[in-house]
Amino acid sequence: MALRKSTKAGVVGVVAAALAVTAFVAPAEARPDGPGPGAGHKATQRALDAAVRAGIPGVTAQARDGRGIWKAASGVGDLTSGKPRGKNDKFRAGSITKAFVSTVLLQLESEGKLSLDDTVERRLPGLVRGNGNDGRKIRVRQLLNHTSGLFDYLADPEYSRTYMEGDGYLTHRYDTLPPEKHVRIALSHKPLFKPGAKHSYSNTNYVLAGLIIERTTGRTYEDEVRDRIIEPLGLKDTSNPGNSIHLPRPSSRGYSKLFPATPDRIDDITEMNGSQGWADGDIISTAGDLNRFYRALLRGKLLPPKQLKEMKTTVATSGSSYTRYGLGISRLRTSCGTTLWGHGGGMIGWLSMVVSTEDGGHQLAYNYNGDWDTSHMPKIVDAEFCGTSR
Repeated sequence: MALRKSTKAGVVGVVAAALAVTAFVAPAEARPDGPGPGAGHKATQRALDAAVRAGIPGVTAQARDGRGIWKAASGVGDLTSGKPRGKNDKFRAGSITKAFVSTVLLQLESEGKLSLDDTVERRLPGLVRGNGNDGRKIRVRQLLNHTSGLFDYLADPEYSRTYMEGDGYLTHRYDTLPPEKHVRIALSHKPLFKPGAKHSYSNTNYVLAGLIIERTTGRTYEDEVRDRIIEPLGLKDTSNPGNSIHLPRPSSRGYSKLFPATPDRIDDITEMNGSQGWADGDIISTAGDLNRFYRALLRGKLLPPKQLKEMKTTVATSGSSYTRYGLGISRLRTSCGTTLWGHGGGMIGWLSMVVSTEDGGHQLAYNYNGDWDTSHMPKIVDAEFCGTSR
């Protein structure tokens, strides 16, 4: 899912994928050699604490490097009881889901079941048509790197009012939304540009990617992710929620500022129908499982070299020359010049980030149980990989 800046000052939906990642910029005095793995994580803990002092209820995090696994938490997981945030909390990972979806499609390509150069029309006949949208001109690859030009369904004003804001969200949070509804909403708008012209983050792309998985395999997107990634890697704390409204335990409560006119109001939004995310952002996971996934992905455990290279072939993104987007994964640079691969994720009530060095030797994943402030997210990454807590 993706953020609508015009809707809220904070973050709604999944565009921590765009927002948290594109926030990374290298300063003029970038230091190419940071402290490296195992710097003690003290700066990282300070950065987590700073995010809480700035107003986020709580943060859970895990780092994994050559010295082992470090778990941390800060703040509270329940504003009513004051229960601390858990180090092993499960949470809605939002757009980090996109790397799982892209991995499945790249596996299918390696098996000769599809090509990234196939048109969307070939894989989903007749679906992407109308208002200037034409699936005959869009390639599967352009869905995965967000160069399709398709409108982001989350940016539709009526959809936002109904499912993402204020009383609309509170009324409709339990509704089951089929992926085809999201596609119809997107296609009610003209495309933003011709396919391939540039990059524009759109959750519609990954709804279509999920539908392509299902049409190609004859199985659900959830089954393919489970059988190809979750079970082989032993990601015991990772799942697709389907239509369930619940978070599996252990977990904390999630919070959102749904009413811009009353910015001090915070609502508990923990329960919501998982179908409102689907292949663009529905996965529930932990910091530990996300690190394990990225470690395996970048070490070539999930994709052959050809497909991993395709995943890491990037296009320019707007707003930052230090961030580029591949296929469900972003390349970014820290303030000390370290190159990382990762993705952000946001759902109403949750903000997450996972990043890894290219060799898969050092990962960091973390989650906020509040969605209204992304300013400290890049600082946490800098703290882990550069040893600074600016």
